[in-house]
Amino acid sequence: MEFGTIAAIATPMGEGGIGIVRVSGSESIPIVDKIFKGSSQLSTVDSHTIHYGHLIEPGTEEIQDEVMVSVMKGPRTFTREDVVEINCHGGIVSVNRTLQMVLEQGAQLAEPGEFTKRAFLNGRIDLSQAEAVIDLIRAKTDRAMSIALQQSEGKLSRLVQRLRQEILTLLAHVEVNIDYPEHDVESVTRAMLLEESEQIQKALETLLQTSRQGKILREGLSTVIIGRPNVGKSSLLNSLIQENKAIVTDIPGTTRDVIEEYVNIRGVPLKLVDTAGIRDTEDIVERIGVEKSRQLLREADLILLVLNYNEPLTSEDLALFEVAQGLNTIVIVNKIDLPQRLDLAKVEKQMLSAPLITLSVLEEQGIDQLEEAIAALFFKGQIMQEDQTYISNARHIALVKEAIQLIDEFRNSIEMGMPVDISAFDLKRTWEILGEIIGDTASDSLLDQIFSQFCLGK
Repeated sequence: MEFGTIAAIATPMGEGGIGIVRVSGSESIPIVDKIFKGSSQLSTVDSHTIHYGHLIEPGTEEIQDEVMVSVMKGPRTFTREDVVEINCHGGIVSVNRTLQMVLEQGAQLAEPGEFTKRAFLNGRIDLSQAEAVIDLIRAKTDRAMSIALQQSEGKLSRLVQRLRQEILTLLAHVEVNIDYPEHDVESVTRAMLLEESEQIQKALETLLQTSRQGKILREGLSTVIIGRPNVGKSSLLNSLIQENKAIVTDIPGTTRDVIEEYVNIRGVPLKLVDTAGIRDTEDIVERIGVEKSRQLLREADLILLVLNYNEPLTSEDLALFEVAQGLNTIVIVNKIDLPQRLDLAKVEKQMLSAPLITLSVLEEQGIDQLEEAIAALFFKGQIMQEDQTYISNARHIALVKEAIQLIDEFRNSIEMGMPVDISAFDLKRTWEILGEIIGDTASDSLLDQIFSQFCLGK
């Protein structure tokens, strides 16, 4: 496909050693040639080579920056177009000036995700691989990055393509049944359709089973730390992230706003939220924080309910147990370095099946047991299997669920004795739905929505 030439800054804005301006399109080499002065013209150099020189103002020959320029000629590039990357000094002014010079020579400013979109439209990657690019950028743990890398290399694509091919084979048998009714193969066709479609359904259900772990590894567990004031919630947050992010004092009600931070627990990203202590208060600011805390509780994947080993169970503690009822909860008894005044038997009566961890944040005791409890609660101790294909994208999960439902409806109609050509409509729709995962049947509006989430320069 033919597009105009685009350019964007490919590195984060700010001060750094190097900033990169990426240019892609049929005119990328001639455009950069107009502002680059080196030992050779870029139009004459070999592909996939890098060249030292200076950026100069056309007409005046005034030097603007000292640069290294990479030249990569299509189709052996990310976009399958000619790509030039200008490595300039990493200051805000120098990078912006470099981009401005490229734009003045005729390039267009790239839209968010436009480089990756061109890679998709030019057939280098499919849609699921394109979406994996943003997951790679946003990965917060090694395991999340591993899943995104596998998807970017086509692991999910290959599975989806195999299932779609199996569906096409089934549809071909349906067509034979329609075109040659005199051979009376309908009974054989029905048995074969039920058997083969069951295998496809099982493969999709297995894929869907990975979605919970995949989504957690991609987006993180929304983890809310609750407890009455001064039980050590903020100290626990600081200990897990190994940074003094939250204010810690002996004065109740210190935390009045919500504090969020990501932390890597055994390869699982936890979005830790330290909430204001949930209690009745006359302080207007603290009351707003308490209401925010209640809202977050309703949206949380995991609740860490913190109690004080040095104080008896109170009515406020009991109220928190009621709030956490029915939610994924781990009860943490903090301050075990102090004398015991908490009746653990009473605590266990309130907990039902929730795990109980005793620890001392001050003495750094018990944090490992907390990490083990989190892994056991969500992953049964096994975080990730290397040979498993995972889905983590909400769009993919929704499409797989729809495909499973359609296959199920197809099987039910076959078992009810409906004509196979009518039942095949559900099968054809399943093939189309799976095609949306890899972009074969995706609409333009969907593509625009997906790539708009990307950063500029990617």
